[in-house]
Amino acid sequence: MTTFTELMIIGISLGSVYSLIALGFVIIFKSTEVVNFAHASLLLAGGYFAVISQDYVGFWPSLLVGIVGAALLGMLLEFLVIRRYRGRDHSVLAIVTIGIDIVLITELARRIGPRIYSYGDPWGNAMVNLGGINVPQTRVAAFLTAAALIAVFLLAFRFTSWGVAMRAAAENRETAALMGVRLGWVSASAWAMAGALAAVAALFLSIFPTTGLDRDTGLVALKAFPAAIIGGLDSTTGALAGGLIVGVTQALATGYQSELSFLGNGIGELAPYVVMILVLLVRPSGLFGTRELSRV
Repeated sequence: MTTFTELMIIGISLGSVYSLIALGFVIIFKSTEVVNFAHASLLLAGGYFAVISQDYVGFWPSLLVGIVGAALLGMLLEFLVIRRYRGRDHSVLAIVTIGIDIVLITELARRIGPRIYSYGDPWGNAMVNLGGINVPQTRVAAFLTAAALIAVFLLAFRFTSWGVAMRAAAENRETAALMGVRLGWVSASAWAMAGALAAVAALFLSIFPTTGLDRDTGLVALKAFPAAIIGGLDSTTGALAGGLIVGVTQALATGYQSELSFLGNGIGELAPYVVMILVLLVRPSGLFGTRELSRV
């Protein structure tokens, strides 16, 4: 039972970080109806901006540099590329984001090279005892930070004028535009918000117990993609639920790898995608996604 509890705590912590990344997918999809496959590069860019600046400004200011840098990069991509394809088929825009991701990931991988950047985070490898179970402080900090950010976002989405504009654009873009909603600003702010959340996620994916930030860190965003699909690409609540499901599934599958050896090695990496397929077989729109009805 102790092992199960420990794996659950680790899974919930990891899942909360996945929720931040999945929320980025959902925000952009709700504002533009585009699946953003460039999210991995935004995550890696935010982490890279932070680690290269921390020697000059320290940990907390460098984290702010990463957040602002990723947000500005997201807005720049939306303005220079995505906005030029507005009105095109959504599948075309999805392919465009794949091209953006390839270009950015290639350039960032070239700059990072074989190096592994370490954050000078204040937690280090310290542990905290939770009910007799030793858990890295970074896991606790990741959960608390993700929970706070998600709560702030949901409140802003519900009660601010930006949230009203976002919800109006997600419901009906043409009607929202006629009512005075600036769709360009909604789209740009969505990309900025997604980039900022990805930069925070990059921090907790690059500190203890991992070795640091390297050129493959951005690939973790691909693990969060099933979280967005499981919860529903148009559901902010679904992003939270999907992230927790993926995190717990991955932690349990990895922790009980020896008992699941008949399924082969690396089942922890595969398990979230298996869960995604099973959910889609039952709920094609995700657990909390909006079902589309059509008259036939």
